Amino acid sequence: MEPMKSFIILFLTFTLSGNIAAQYMFKSEKQINCSDIKSQANTGTCWSFATASFIESELMRMGKGDVNVSEMFIVRNIYKDKARNYMLRQGKANFSQGSLSHDLIRMVSANGIITEQAYSGLVGDEKSYDHSEMERGLKGFLDGVRAGKSLSTKWPAAFESILDVYMGPAPDQFEVAAEKYTPSSYVKKLGITADDYVSLTSFSHHPFYNDFILEIPDNYSNGSYYNIPIDELISTIDYALLAGHSIAWDGDVSEKGFSSKEGIAVLPTEASREDLFKKPGEEVAVNQDNRQANFESYSTTDDHLMHLVGIALDQNGNKYYLTKNSWGERGPYDGYLYMSEAYVKMKTVGIMVHKDGVPRATSAKLW
Repeated sequence: MEPMKSFIILFLTFTLSGNIAAQYMFKSEKQINCSDIKSQANTGTCWSFATASFIESELMRMGKGDVNVSEMFIVRNIYKDKARNYMLRQGKANFSQGSLSHDLIRMVSANGIITEQAYSGLVGDEKSYDHSEMERGLKGFLDGVRAGKSLSTKWPAAFESILDVYMGPAPDQFEVAAEKYTPSSYVKKLGITADDYVSLTSFSHHPFYNDFILEIPDNYSNGSYYNIPIDELISTIDYALLAGHSIAWDGDVSEKGFSSKEGIAVLPTEASREDLFKKPGEEVAVNQDNRQANFESYSTTDDHLMHLVGIALDQNGNKYYLTKNSWGERGPYDGYLYMSEAYVKMKTVGIMVHKDGVPRATSAKLW
């Protein structure tokens, strides 16, 4: 099926039909090609699904065709990287399923890309992902080894053996269109380069127009973000999307105004209103100060990563961001949702975008 074809049909059904399931009505301003909806199932690997989807859209934009990236090949390599970090820091570091977009780009640069066909990360007759037991086993193994007086050189191979049992061994070579590749040679052919991508955020506890290490638990690799004022961050998101660059988005989805079931994320002034997901209403006026207060009070955390692939307006002219989720084809928009500008302005923790998607007036201040 052509990228987004099924979604466009659904979009027209919901916006043009006289029998509308919800009273929100959206008119598309921009839609960027993206791959089909997937499901991360019972894992905390949204970062890989969102950013792999972002990479797939990048490849479409670059004229490289439809590539189905293996999220779990990157997840596997991140587990190994996290394990080394955890052991070197003597257990005083984050070891969990979570990670961030810059980690995927870093792993792609270091270890390459494999197609989903070549490596699914499922074993035997498994149909969906569940890393609960594996995560407990991996961390238990690391803590057990760490409890000794000293470390041998055997633990990395033993750790990888656990990954093999739960995820299957990753191939050294695979085929695409009858051509053989290694993960490194394939990413070289695709032309994905880590230096082409930047992470941006907006918090006032660090100077603007500088980079800093964002203090969130999943930033185990101490990745840096360029810091810009929130209005400029929103302008950058708009500029990138309208120019055809999609965005890997990291933010908070714990608000009452966020509903994947309804396909809507809004930041209402009255969160308890009965028609919250039925029609547009007044939203909170977001500024740098209340955004910062939300972050420092833990009201905004990096709960989830998704993929921004478009801009739309509701019937009142309010702006929304068409967002591809990784929770399967749920909700009225088959796995997509609309996040309001107010929601994105308040609840964005960080974004990743191609450098060309950053306005020149902003990039000139950053690099």
